Amino acid sequence: MSDASDLHMTSSCHGNAGVCLVLGGARSGKSLFAERQIESTGLDACYIATAEALDAEMAERIRRHRQRRGDAWRTVEEPLHLAKSLDSAMSPGSAVLVDCLTIWLANVMASGRSPEGDIDGLLRVLGKATGHVVLVSNEVGMGIVPDNALARTFRDEAGTMHQRIAAIAGRVIFVAAGLPLVLKGPPPDSPSPASVPGGPQR
Repeated sequence: MSDASDLHMTSSCHGNAGVCLVLGGARSGKSLFAERQIESTGLDACYIATAEALDAEMAERIRRHRQRRGDAWRTVEEPLHLAKSLDSAMSPGSAVLVDCLTIWLANVMASGRSPEGDIDGLLRVLGKATGHVVLVSNEVGMGIVPDNALARTFRDEAGTMHQRIAAIAGRVIFVAAGLPLVLKGPPPDSPSPASVPGGPQR
């Protein structure tokens, strides 16, 4: 099997057409946009949640997301071992949403694990993805430089992670104010046969 550097080199031009990376800031509409991409496939929808309800605010946020998705989605809670859970969830007839990568990265760093090793594992899974996979992540590198070393390390790790996953993905979308901007691949309203089709936005 190719290692992560090989995947980065061979996938940088076109990527896996079934993989879509959706980036955006806080309250940008990225999660809703990603959910619509999955729902519009008409396939069995699986939601891999990386957040944990560690306080009342996060619990309420999770509750709202679940209410919005409804009962049609299968939910897998996976705060740490994302590559393994994603590999198990993927199939040619599935559509999987991962929300979100930056929370997962924070979980990995907080556990003392190597972000590079876990990202390598995720890249290997994405490189062989056979179904539809949409990954949501927060763009955290466009504001003020953080005032502490840990936050700066997290920002840098997130930026590197996004670059590596964008090289694997067949489509990369940046969402701002609920509006999608295509960075790579076909636009959401003109999908290729193997990619995740788009849908109307609110």
